[in-house]
Amino acid sequence: MEYKFESEKINIAEDAQFAYNLEERLVNFSVSIIDFSTKFQKDHISLYFVDQLIRASSSAALNYGEARGTATQKDFTYKISLVVKELRESFVCLKIMSRAEYFRDYFNNTEILNEANELVSIFVSALKKLNSQTAKK
Repeated sequence: MEYKFESEKINIAEDAQFAYNLEERLVNFSVSIIDFSTKFQKDHISLYFVDQLIRASSSAALNYGEARGTATQKDFTYKISLVVKELRESFVCLKIMSRAEYFRDYFNNTEILNEANELVSIFVSALKKLNSQTAKK
């Protein structure tokens, strides 16, 4: 199945390394969220944010895995839109945690915040390109 991405035609079956690298980056992001989340207290506020963050970040990786197996460009585009939604949710949750006094003693990891921002940017760009292709048809 072929999709246009970054103004180049990429055959996902042939360019497995490209798709694998994105998938690995999402998986590594999810794992880093899980590892990061273990240092928080086990109270109501921490559990709420940690649960939300783990679900959103892992959902992004899982939806991308599903996107790679879709049969149509419409399904692929829809799954990528879910990846964007979950990554944005992860990024906003991390921003809230990084700014809240409550988490101040635990949140000193700007690397994870930067990775969330970069992943959002990558997938928003991909989604825009996919949507523009669909509009041209």
